[in-house]
Amino acid sequence: MTFIIRWLVTAIAAAAAVWIVPGIQTTGPDYLIALVAFALVLSFVNVCIKPIAQLLSLPLSFITLGIFYLIVNALLLELAAGISSGLFGSGIEVASFGSAFFGSIVISIVSTIVNSFIDKE
Repeated sequence: MTFIIRWLVTAIAAAAAVWIVPGIQTTGPDYLIALVAFALVLSFVNVCIKPIAQLLSLPLSFITLGIFYLIVNALLLELAAGISSGLFGSGIEVASFGSAFFGSIVISIVSTIVNSFIDKE
């Protein structure tokens, strides 16, 4: 049940990123299906690949006082966008690394806000 809630939170955060960040748009026949497919892939990427990527980038993150984690998040966002479009034929399209960078920031902020409301209940 927790994974489904986190998946929906990620879908809401991805919708906010599509709405706010220029250069991020949905692909595929339906807007909602694209967001759900992307959120599913992003959730799996965050669970499986993100800890490994953060561990490998630990020296750079230590030197930059944690700011390099933003770059890791942007790269994982681009990876999830590519996987969802390739696997499901639907997802989001990221135009540039800058769009991915700001999109990952928006997704992180919106996820934190939505999770704060959900965790209280």
